[in-house]
This record gives sequence, structure tokens and C-alpha cells, in this order.
Amino acid sequence: MAITTTGLPESPAGRQPRGGDVLAARRRRSATRGIGVVVALLAAFSVYAIADGGITLYLQRVIDGAMNGVLYGMVALALVLVFKATGVINFAQGAMAMVGTFLAFTSVDKWGVPLVIAIVIGMVVSAGAAAGIERTLIRPFDPGNHLAITIVTLALYLAFNALAALIWGFDPRGFPTLFPHDADDYLSIAGARLYYTNLGTALLVIVLVIVLHLVLSRSRLGLAFRCVATSVESSKLLGIHIGRTVQGSWAIAAAVGTLAGCLAAPTTYLDPTFMDKILIYAFAAATLGGLDSIAGALVGGVVVGLSIALLTGYIPALGGQFGLGCAFFVIVAVLQFKPSGLLGRRSQDRV
Repeated sequence: MAITTTGLPESPAGRQPRGGDVLAARRRRSATRGIGVVVALLAAFSVYAIADGGITLYLQRVIDGAMNGVLYGMVALALVLVFKATGVINFAQGAMAMVGTFLAFTSVDKWGVPLVIAIVIGMVVSAGAAAGIERTLIRPFDPGNHLAITIVTLALYLAFNALAALIWGFDPRGFPTLFPHDADDYLSIAGARLYYTNLGTALLVIVLVIVLHLVLSRSRLGLAFRCVATSVESSKLLGIHIGRTVQGSWAIAAAVGTLAGCLAAPTTYLDPTFMDKILIYAFAAATLGGLDSIAGALVGGVVVGLSIALLTGYIPALGGQFGLGCAFFVIVAVLQFKPSGLLGRRSQDRV
């Protein structure tokens, strides 16, 4: 293959490849290498795990870790949606999801609404409230002032937790599940149990990720998200309505977060703090997968879930609380060695 004077390989037609094609190829190679490293580490540890406890125990822990990771990935997806449009992490995302989950629970428990409709009600109300919050509390700030917006999200986190405690109290409640959950409702895989409720949750999350990825990658809305996150001034010159774009990201993220909360609540008790630990794992998942990658949120969530399940399961000295430490380690390691994450885009400054 001929080489041009710029050092880039010449295309079959004799033309130098476009810069975008070269950058895309580099991103694919970088993502492939990163995923390859993660897979190799998990595979090496899996060999030790199978030798230590047998295939059945290993598969059960993999299933449990992957199912938890799917939930982490879904909350991470809500974080990514806001970040793609604003370049800011919404620290109130977990608290907003918690309030939406409580609204769905109240619809079922107090008003007798069917669970599916109750979850939809919670998603719609959350989306509307998030749009109002963006309009009244976020939009007055300069979009480029990320510090001020971040502080506002932290204040919202505290406010939502206090509001939930005032309205619903701290008594734990059981949340119903969308899928069959009897003791016999499972698939047996080499002795390990994959419950239908976990399988249904995973399939629902995968479908949601695919739909959002297509919408944000092949629609004007997704293009507007990326433009606003890259440059507010350039977006204005292109005629993009900054406020509506950011407002849309907050609304969609709130709806997705509420759905994630409703899927996660059956695995634990519903109280004003039940999303806090999940949010930390979601931060790790979003950082690992790439803060601007829809698919990366799910991939990162599954990797984080598997890592926590395997490490805490096969290294007893770490203890059950090591999960939070593992999430912190993932965040620090990714920011140090690969800030763009496994599937994220590298930021490039024009000079």
C-alpha cells in the first residue's frame, strides 16, 4: 500500500483517508484493546475461581454479578444521557430515581394501580419534574460553568433525600417485580440458577440500550446532544436550542433512572437511601464504559458487577464491603490510564 507525504496510508482510489475515518479506526482499536485487557483479566481469574470452588458456584456468581451489573449499567445510562448533553455529572440522579420509584410504589400500594402502569406513571412524573428542575434551577447558570451546575446537583441530592424521608419515612418496604419470581421460576445452567425475573430485567435493559443508542446516534436529537456537550457557542451558531436540548436530556435520564430504580427495588428494600450504593457503582460503570457512550454504560456495569461478585466471593479477606472499594478503584484507575473509558471518545482540543 502506498504511503502519502503525510505518513497516512493511501486509499485504494489514491486519495488520502479522511481524518474522521482515521480517528474512528483509532477509537475502534483502542476500544478493542481495552475490552481485550478486561476480558483477559476476568478469564484468568475465572480459571482460578473454577479450580477453587467448582463450575456451579462459579456460574452462580457470574450470573449474580452480571445481573447486578445490568442494573448498575442502567443507572449509568441515565448519567451518560445528561453528560452527553451537558458535560456534567448529575449527582442527584440516584435520588431522583428513588423518588420516582416511591411514586410508582405509592400508585400500587395506595391507589391499586397495576404495576406496569404505576411504573409508567413514575417515569412520566419524574421526566416532567426533571424538565422543570432543569428549567428553573439549571438553565439560569452559564452552561459552561460546570462547577456551579455540579454544586446544584449535589444540593438536589440532599433535598430529594430529605423530601423522601419527610413523606415516606425510613421504614423499608418491599417492591413488587415485573417478572415471575417464585422459587421454581428459574433456568438451571450446570446447576446454577438464572431466575426469570433477572432474565427479564436483563432483556428489558438491553432493548432499552439499543433503542437509545439508535435514537441518539441516528437522530437530530442525538446530534444536538453531542453538539451542545462539545461546544455551546458552536451549537448556538448552528441554530440548536440549547435549553430544550439539555432539558430533554434531563427528562429522558430521569425516566430511565426511575425505571432502573423500579427494577432494582425488588432486589433490596425500598427506602430513601436504597439508590445511594447503586449510584456509586453506576459512577464506576459510566467511567469504565465511557461517559459519552450509551453501550459503554451497560458494558461497564456488567464488568463492575462481575468484578465485585468474583473478587468478594473468592477472596474472603476482602469482605462484603469491598464492593465500594472496588468501585472507587475502577474510577481512579480509568481516570488515570484511560480517561475516555472503554468505548468513549477521546476529547480533542483544536489549536
